Amino acid sequence: MEALEHIPHELNTLGAFRPLLLSDEGLEKVGTVATVQAALVQGGMTAVETFCQIPPDSSIQVVNRIAALYRQLGCDSLIAVGGGSVIDTAKGVGMVLSQAGHDLLDAAGAEVLPRGEHVPFVAVPTTAGTGSEATLVAVVNNPETKVKMEFLSYHLLPDVAVLDPRMTETLPPRITASTGFDALVHAIEAATCLQRNPVSDSFAEKAMGQLARALPIVVRSGKDRKARMVMANGSLLAGAAFSNSMVGLVHAIGHALGGVCRVAHGDAMTILLPAVMKYNLDTCRERYGELLLYLAGPEIYAETPAGQRAERTIAFLTDLRQELSDLTGLPTTLTATGKVKKEDFDAVARTALNDGAIIVNPAQADYEDILAILEEVWA
Repeated sequence: MEALEHIPHELNTLGAFRPLLLSDEGLEKVGTVATVQAALVQGGMTAVETFCQIPPDSSIQVVNRIAALYRQLGCDSLIAVGGGSVIDTAKGVGMVLSQAGHDLLDAAGAEVLPRGEHVPFVAVPTTAGTGSEATLVAVVNNPETKVKMEFLSYHLLPDVAVLDPRMTETLPPRITASTGFDALVHAIEAATCLQRNPVSDSFAEKAMGQLARALPIVVRSGKDRKARMVMANGSLLAGAAFSNSMVGLVHAIGHALGGVCRVAHGDAMTILLPAVMKYNLDTCRERYGELLLYLAGPEIYAETPAGQRAERTIAFLTDLRQELSDLTGLPTTLTATGKVKKEDFDAVARTALNDGAIIVNPAQADYEDILAILEEVWA
């Protein structure tokens, strides 16, 4: 449970002694950053600098600023304490530093990043959602184009992922629900996309069972460290799952809603999942039926006729979403976010068509299909 105290040892084994600690202002305010700093001191290490100005939707400019600071201070490693934005920002910083560059845009492209200089990197997730501590993906916003840019490389994987329930127990119920549902979507899309395989299925199926059972518990009782640890493990497993396969249409549209309308990623995943699963149903009926076992358990799976299991899987997830919404106010429609207008649909649909995740969705989707899904989840 007390994994934070092992960070100095892990960095030392990587030959690193002068880390730059990255986080955000919210985590600094609630004392999460101080907890990590104290754990470092206990292990005989102090961060050279702590940078907590990473915004919820980080950008290329923030990445470049931190890379310059790292060089200025003579740091030799990165510790990222936060959710997806902080960890993805750290991945971006690592890309700039490892390639001896000064601008993240110079590294743009999919799966072409060479190793470059190794920058030791420890990820400490404070949400059980993105799974970014176990993925080869970084998503960084480009404000000029209003596009969330995806960077993919095996060299983006952190050297160490530190899971400690102390890092998530201060997370408010509303964010716990949103990020937790995001993790669930990672597992479901990893287990159903065109690139699914035995390795990704193993991670995804285990993750689903853990996340579906623990999520309502941690939303109701945030201080339940046992359930928080289950969520942390589930999120990591889901991240490993889609790093070994991919995601799909939920993420393609969700990324577009984030880039165009600034909808929080977890909220977009929550809103879109049932509608996209219905869209994929004819193609994925057998696989969706199999997922009922992992999500709902053996009793519900056994009592449900084989021909009805796919629909019951979607119903189970819809009911779980509604339970979380009733408890926290989690939005289940685009209208409820207060950030989307119908006139945005064209830009969202066109942006989604250019997102890499759409390529591996099990059912092919075009512009009109995406518009229809957006209409379905509007209100």
